[in-house]
Amino acid sequence: MNDIEFDRINRYIHTRYGIDLSGKKEIVDGRLTNMLRHREFRSYMEYMDAVEKDTSGNLEKELVNLLTTNHTYFMREFEHLEFLKAKILPYLKEKERLSKDLRIWCGASSSGEEPYMIAMTVLDFFGLEKDAWDTQILATDIDTKVLQMAIKGEYSKEAVAGLPENWKRRYFTTKDGETYQVSQELKKEVLFRQFNLMEPFPFRRKMHVIFLRNVMIYFNQETRLELVKKIYDFLEPGGYFIVGKTETIDRGQVPFEMVMPSVFRKSL
Repeated sequence: MNDIEFDRINRYIHTRYGIDLSGKKEIVDGRLTNMLRHREFRSYMEYMDAVEKDTSGNLEKELVNLLTTNHTYFMREFEHLEFLKAKILPYLKEKERLSKDLRIWCGASSSGEEPYMIAMTVLDFFGLEKDAWDTQILATDIDTKVLQMAIKGEYSKEAVAGLPENWKRRYFTTKDGETYQVSQELKKEVLFRQFNLMEPFPFRRKMHVIFLRNVMIYFNQETRLELVKKIYDFLEPGGYFIVGKTETIDRGQVPFEMVMPSVFRKSL
């Protein structure tokens, strides 16, 4: 892959998905080279010509799936879930006691571990009152391949090893002790959809909580700012925005209040 080919791929991905691949030429080449040989393209330029002309969108989906990094696991940054249960959900339960409508969006669902953990936290919090509430979580990602994994909801014994035993017993089934299947009770609590964060947000109503953890590190400063502004606009007053522990936002540009590092709130 030469510099001209890399620049073309980088511009395409950045323009359409906001992802900045600058400085990652070797990674991009490594992830695409086998596909290029398999599909018998003679160069990356020929491949990108095909991507841009493909009206079905299948080549573009394949490109995005190959270039997006999906690294997640159960119990990742679990303190956010503890804060959700201890502080955010009690506040929202009181605030929405009449509507009983709770809107939570996980904007980078990857293979499903994060939204399923959010759902388990919500189910635990509401307990016997859960049936009176609409708490279905919207979980989105641009990668269609990992979304299919999330919808399937099958995880290895190693993947669920860190989960509390009561969660494993209640929310998973296993036949052989090696593969764990998400229960139907848990599955119906999460709605998975493919979505590009660079597109206009399609929500009819504003969200109470938005999780967007460990995603903005792949965007440049301008793209991050535009995204955070959109998120602010689509949060209810008093709503919470949760990012990865290594991420931050420019509160000089967007008037979020910092509740704790990586947890922000829109003023009432």
